[in-house]
Amino acid sequence: MTTSFWDHPIETIEKALHIRKQIEALQESLRELYGDGRQPLSVEKSTPSKDARMGKRSAATRAKMKAAQQARWAKKKPTPVAVNTVKGPKSKRVVSATSRKKMAAAAKVRWAKKKMDASVNMPNKMVW
Repeated sequence: MTTSFWDHPIETIEKALHIRKQIEALQESLRELYGDGRQPLSVEKSTPSKDARMGKRSAATRAKMKAAQQARWAKKKPTPVAVNTVKGPKSKRVVSATSRKKMAAAAKVRWAKKKMDASVNMPNKMVW
């Protein structure tokens, strides 16, 4: 059950009123110092500088941190398999002219058969 404002003793109400007046007086003082509140209270940059983000660490400390992080990643990466021979770029397959002609003829036969099957199954449709 919540108590009403009027259920409190008069001394408590007077004390609360006194504190409220002090708060309003302080807020008025701030308004006089900083204007109507449209201006920011601080004049610092809104984003911290790189030094502030980095904790103003020295270059040597950052180098140590970098080396430590690289060592941690090196532990997680699989080790490459050592290869004795050096391989060049992968060569493309070379197909002779005769083989190309045979493959082209076989493809033409497959497509002709496919067109023929399509025209038999769907006589009213145009076949390309």
